[in-house]
Amino acid sequence: MIRFFENYSLKSHNTFRVDAKAKYFFEFTEAEDLDEFLSSNESWKEERLIVLGEGSNVLFLDDFDGLVIHPKVPGITSVYEDRHNEWLEVGAGEVWDEFVQHAVTYQLGGAENLSLIPGMVGAAPVQNIGAYGQEVCTLIEKVKGYDLEKRCLDEYSGNACNFEYRNSIFKNYLKNKFIITSVIFKLDKFPEFNLKYGQLEEKVKEKGAINLHTVRQSVIEIRNSKLPDVKELGSAGSFFKNPIVDDSVTKKLRSQFVGIPVYPGADGKSKLAAGWLIEQCGWKGKREGDVGVHDQQALVIVNHGNATGKQIYDFSEKIKQSVFEKFGVELEREVNCI
Repeated sequence: MIRFFENYSLKSHNTFRVDAKAKYFFEFTEAEDLDEFLSSNESWKEERLIVLGEGSNVLFLDDFDGLVIHPKVPGITSVYEDRHNEWLEVGAGEVWDEFVQHAVTYQLGGAENLSLIPGMVGAAPVQNIGAYGQEVCTLIEKVKGYDLEKRCLDEYSGNACNFEYRNSIFKNYLKNKFIITSVIFKLDKFPEFNLKYGQLEEKVKEKGAINLHTVRQSVIEIRNSKLPDVKELGSAGSFFKNPIVDDSVTKKLRSQFVGIPVYPGADGKSKLAAGWLIEQCGWKGKREGDVGVHDQQALVIVNHGNATGKQIYDFSEKIKQSVFEKFGVELEREVNCI
């Protein structure tokens, strides 16, 4: 099935609820529909193009003068299993948290720590979503999609996706060149639980048993206590990445700021808590007009009403500047500004 619109409102397609419009909007449920649509008119090659799922990691600074492609491919299918694992192919248009619920219901582990992350399955590999010590790249066996330059279906193994912290080949080299239609996940029949992040272990033990259901429920409760419901308050979750810095920077900051949270990173580097840095600069709960910082989580910028994308962006610039002035650390946006 396909749907095509002109001058289409994107307010319901971005979780910031910014009222931007797309010149053209195309939605499809089958990869073949996409090929037929793009082949029917070569003029699409001249249009700016973006791929948009639920818009949970997007900030529109203005109307989009081009073509928005919205994959809505459905389905969760078991494609293979052995004694220890089962592989599920999931359509890009499936809601991420509904897939996690499916996995937990069928006693398949690996995704439970990623419960309640907003967005669609097709966006998960792009951002390499992560939470509570888990990244989705550890579950991804294969990413399938449509190559816009080659005009054909193609696929990438998990190893070929160049996954890094909140990054992948789909976010840089293949950005808006490859449209993800489905993802194959390798899940565990006998999961080992990852409970060492934050208060998760304590929360799970309060429930009296450690299993997929109690882990998922604990993650949901923790997230609900700290993060706004995007259906009620516009946001895109964590607006900034946790900075990765050299150990020399970490040592200097520890000597200046007692209690600064530091986590081990790769290649002899450390990861700082962006939310803590922002909170120390006095931004938590602060509001300017319809833009503000969430009062429970300083890492989250929220739209209290009718803020424009430009107003949200300018607000984030003030946060970046204040963190740099106080700590000498440059924050990087996790949100994709368009």
